[in-house]
Amino acid sequence: MFATSFMMNAWITATIVAVVAGVVGYFVVLRGEAFPAHAIPKGAFAGAAGAALIGVSSLLGLAVFALLGAAGIGLLGRRGRNDVATALTLVVMLALGAAFLSRTTQYEPEIYSLLFGEVLGVSSSQILPVALLGAACICAIAVLYRPLLLSSVVPEVAEARGIRAHRIEMAFLIVVALATAMTVPVVGALLIFSLMIGPPAAARSLTGRPLLAMLLSIGIALATVWIAIAVAYLYNWPVGFCVGALSAASYGVGRGGAAWRRSRAAATRRPVVPPRQPVGERTGR
Repeated sequence: MFATSFMMNAWITATIVAVVAGVVGYFVVLRGEAFPAHAIPKGAFAGAAGAALIGVSSLLGLAVFALLGAAGIGLLGRRGRNDVATALTLVVMLALGAAFLSRTTQYEPEIYSLLFGEVLGVSSSQILPVALLGAACICAIAVLYRPLLLSSVVPEVAEARGIRAHRIEMAFLIVVALATAMTVPVVGALLIFSLMIGPPAAARSLTGRPLLAMLLSIGIALATVWIAIAVAYLYNWPVGFCVGALSAASYGVGRGGAAWRRSRAAATRRPVVPPRQPVGERTGR
């Protein structure tokens, strides 16, 4: 009974995480914001250390630091280079995390699970907060969908239509922060990045239609976490390793499929040259 319960918790939570990662990750790839998507989970990890120090929920600490990281990247990147702003924000949050960890030893057993994930250890009490944050992320993407897509694909047209690029950027970073807060306890701070990049990048390689690519991204992310859980349970392999390896493999398959489609299209467009006839036949002799 206990085994059935914890496996059900793992499947439900991982499914929520995969759906959110597939949706949010598609826009991360489309907008070329892989570095912020990598930095925010790592910085949010320090928030969990701070939460343990003052005796509050680690999920609350993750959410607060993820939002602070998103705000820092958005504000610093407004008047400077976005990559420099992201790096500086990450350095500050990691420095705070090191300071928090130096003040307590009770947090040490949780470090590995928050870095690499512990989906098989998710309790029933964690499902509702994860579901609520996941629903908030999906609703936010639905509201921002049109301006977010327009500013990602044709930013000049978006500016001409009155869409403020900085506001959309800040709103999207907040969504990434919320997605980070809910997914770090499940797949880990270092590996949510792979789940938000690999499947969406594979989907975008296979199709250029946004809605279809988003659905395909969700499907690949779901297959990734489901297979990872099964392999981890059957063979005692780390879930984080399986998620990272399968995400990278899905991207490789996506790129291979895109290359095959291009070669087929090029072969179809190639003009057919008629065979050369002998000189006598061409002159009617």
